[in-house]
Amino acid sequence: MTATVAIVGRPNVGKSTLFNRLVGQKLALVDDRPGVTRDRREGEAKLGPLRFRIIDTAGLDEAEQGSLLGRMRAQTEAAIAESDAILFLMDARAGVLPADQPFVELVRRSGKPVVLVANKAEGGAGTAGAYESFALGLGEPVPFSAEHGEGMGELFDALLPLVGEEADDHAEESAEGKPLKVAIVGRPNSGKSTLINRLIGSERLLTGPEAGITRDSIALDWQWRGRPIKLYDTAGLRKRARVQDKLEKLSVGDALRAVRFAEVVVVLLDVTIPFEKQDLSIVDLVETEGRGIVIGVNKWDLVADKPGLLKELREEAARLLPQVRGAPIVPLSGLAGDGLERLMQAVVHVHEVWNRRIPTPKLNQWLADALSANPPPAVAGRRIKIRYMTQAKTRPPHFAVFGNQLDALPKSYTRYLVNGLREAFDLPGVPIRVSLRTGKNPFDKGRGP
Repeated sequence: MTATVAIVGRPNVGKSTLFNRLVGQKLALVDDRPGVTRDRREGEAKLGPLRFRIIDTAGLDEAEQGSLLGRMRAQTEAAIAESDAILFLMDARAGVLPADQPFVELVRRSGKPVVLVANKAEGGAGTAGAYESFALGLGEPVPFSAEHGEGMGELFDALLPLVGEEADDHAEESAEGKPLKVAIVGRPNSGKSTLINRLIGSERLLTGPEAGITRDSIALDWQWRGRPIKLYDTAGLRKRARVQDKLEKLSVGDALRAVRFAEVVVVLLDVTIPFEKQDLSIVDLVETEGRGIVIGVNKWDLVADKPGLLKELREEAARLLPQVRGAPIVPLSGLAGDGLERLMQAVVHVHEVWNRRIPTPKLNQWLADALSANPPPAVAGRRIKIRYMTQAKTRPPHFAVFGNQLDALPKSYTRYLVNGLREAFDLPGVPIRVSLRTGKNPFDKGRGP
């Protein structure tokens, strides 16, 4: 079993910077202000031959249990409870502060082995603070700089007896064993984190009535009916004009990266205010990225007494979102746990469609019927000729159309082909790409100079 190490410390001592350093990617948001991290974030750390699971945690401010800060503290305590060892970070430049003491007591009560890391000690600037940290009673500090990578050898020596060495033989998964990547996106306070907590069956993510609680995009491994799933919780996406704060811009960028990593995206709507302009923009973004789409209509328990509402929503979606015509619309309640099976069934089906390949003979048989029913228009007295079609790619389905004068083919005719493909081959909820390829005329020698 891979060891688990939690990074703990007061706000703004560099926990997320150390996390990013150990996982080798900028996964956690980093900013100069304290308290950026809220949810606990997990990653696979590499330090020389060492391989271990690392958890970034929120700074432990004293707060009431039911408040947002109190819920953040509970997440950090949960990370400590499930860890095998703790990296306790202090700021070597600031020295030991009274705010460090509550963390020291919490770590001691856990009974877990601790490595004291005196961060921000680059160039010997924090030597005095590092010596001062002996007073914490957590052993000899490791002078370190998470930002510049100084002290990695000393950190390796300190962690080696706690996490051991693990061969990386099984790091590469087979194609069959790869998890289905699903991102949950939507406007702030649409219930994304609550939905994921209900899916995985634990209060893993911070939730509450406050809008914009989630900042980092958190990836969680889960299984549904024995199938591995990687769920991405994301920050709420507001209108671009309203995103002014630097930290919110970082959060939005993180959410957009999660969409690009995903294979299927669940766009979560609030049923009390569905299909707002921002919802349409989010769907358009997902379609542009070429991901499979499932529309989840959350908080359905609030409108369950309204017959015919689902039919109205489907008609509204067909009118407002023609680019993803047929995308599944699933009523659900993340809070009550209703509709979750239907949601996952829709996700798996859309993923299958996203990967579907259609045989070329079937495509061309359909193409002949489509051309007979509605031939391409003539341009400057010459009729556009479409000769044949093949599927160039999957993920999403991408079709290549070959013929003459296709650069003059109207966009309306391309839409006709896309809609026909979607209906004839049952391709709901996925973007469809069509490339027009004109064959070179062997008799066209071109004009001389």
